[in-house]
Amino acid sequence: MATKTAALNMRIESKKKAEAEALYNALGLTLPQAVNMFISQSLIVGGIPFDVRLPGYNRETEEAFQEARDIASGKIKTRSYSSTEELFNDLDRE
Repeated sequence: MATKTAALNMRIESKKKAEAEALYNALGLTLPQAVNMFISQSLIVGGIPFDVRLPGYNRETEEAFQEARDIASGKIKTRSYSSTEELFNDLDRE
């Protein structure tokens, strides 16, 4: 690895810096590591290199994931159907 001999000073809003640090920490990186990664990859690809972010799902999707986890863990009991007709008849009653 090359020796780091240059400093990069920049201004950013305090809130944005704190949010970025929290994001990169969640990804296992420090802010300087993320900036170095971005610059290195930019030079390799000759432009904006990649999109690294935590998945962000809307509320409805998050609720569906939780429901699936609850079903898988047995917290929510499900019903078995012997035919699709039985399933659709049950759905019509709702």
